[in-house]
Amino acid sequence: MKVKKYRNIRIQVLLIAFYVVFLFGCKEKGSEADHKEIQKVSTVSVETIKAEKPNENAIELPPFSDGIYPCSDCHSDLVPNPVKRELTEMHEEISAMFDHDKENRWCTDCHDLNNRDFLKLASGKLLDFKESYKLCGQCHGEKLRDWKVGVHGKRTGYWNGKKEYMLCVHCHNPHSPKFKELTPEPPPIRQEDIN
Repeated sequence: MKVKKYRNIRIQVLLIAFYVVFLFGCKEKGSEADHKEIQKVSTVSVETIKAEKPNENAIELPPFSDGIYPCSDCHSDLVPNPVKRELTEMHEEISAMFDHDKENRWCTDCHDLNNRDFLKLASGKLLDFKESYKLCGQCHGEKLRDWKVGVHGKRTGYWNGKKEYMLCVHCHNPHSPKFKELTPEPPPIRQEDIN
């Protein structure tokens, strides 16, 4: 029993020593502003941390095709047609490359029929293009889970501060998401093969 008590005391002393070295050691190497920031962070309560939402922002959306967005510029004068068909005029390029489950999908599965400036979830809820990851996540739940924790996709920023993240469409074309095959580069020339 005494051994356990002394062990707990030693652990507490070590933790306090680490905390003191960390706080006062930072003053020597960092600026006064850094030291004040560390003190401020160290006094934040656990309840405050749990209550705060992470400060994350998507970086700018990838550029839309010139003359295509906002969709309402053209679609406001057109009668909505939900029938799956070959698209002509403005969308031939998208029709030609579309291979995102082409047998089962069509434009209005993702784009709202009546307001083309919004995406649409399966539930009918409208989404801004900045929230496109929610739409992708309906079918690709495991990728959405990995993206949320930073395993899939790209994030930049601070571990305990502002973060910026790329949306699915920064890397994947939503109409043809599979990456195209690349021709491999030749191997590097070995040092002993250089004349």
